[in-house]
Amino acid sequence: MIPEFELLRERQMRELQEHSPADAAWLEAGATAGDGLERSIDVSRGDIIVTDKPFIARGFHSRRDTGAAGRLPPGQYETRDFPVLSAGPTPRTPLAKWDFTIRDAEGQSVRWSWDELQALPHDMPTVDIHCVTKWSKFDTKWDGVSVDTLLDAARARGLKDGAYVLAFSDGGYTTNLPLADVTNGQAWVAFGFGGAPLAPEHGGPARLLVPHLYFWKSAKWVRGLTLMTHDEPGFWEQLGYHNRGDPWREQRYQGDP
Repeated sequence: MIPEFELLRERQMRELQEHSPADAAWLEAGATAGDGLERSIDVSRGDIIVTDKPFIARGFHSRRDTGAAGRLPPGQYETRDFPVLSAGPTPRTPLAKWDFTIRDAEGQSVRWSWDELQALPHDMPTVDIHCVTKWSKFDTKWDGVSVDTLLDAARARGLKDGAYVLAFSDGGYTTNLPLADVTNGQAWVAFGFGGAPLAPEHGGPARLLVPHLYFWKSAKWVRGLTLMTHDEPGFWEQLGYHNRGDPWREQRYQGDP
């Protein structure tokens, strides 16, 4: 196991034992439980997902009802929950101090305060989302500002386009995406979910939403985008995750097609 993953796993197991002893006991039971199930923690930055299958298993077959044939990418199962438990610190930036910045490769930048972002035209997309830890959630309802709207405003103020973007977040998290994956109505800076403000444990006050890619690309607690002329791996990509992350092609790891 990658050392960074092992440290996260140990910390998250302590959190799980404190906040959900039953799940911790279930996880630790392992083969001794006699039910033939495998136990694992799915490690994603700041989250615990307790599952009954190994992390990122190929050819996954869920005990749960998969339903909705044609909407589930390979290896996914449908959930009606939003399966995340916070573990470790969750950033909680006051809205008065929150801002969103787009920078280009030449160092120019455009910034929006929270109130300025709220004043921009809103979209309310309903989309399916797919986590690399194998769950998919259908018909999620969001409120946010299209990345197209933000980029158009940045270009109008003189910023230069790039072929790629690097999203950056509170806490130092980054993830890289081709510009083509965040334009043409495919991505948003989302601050509402299910008719309510986006909760901090799900990335609030605002997260990037790129629903056609695995959900680690939808960076929580997002604070900006850097326009780049070249691709630069982000946090998980440096640890071996795929640079693009298309769920329909199972692009989980570097080297996947």
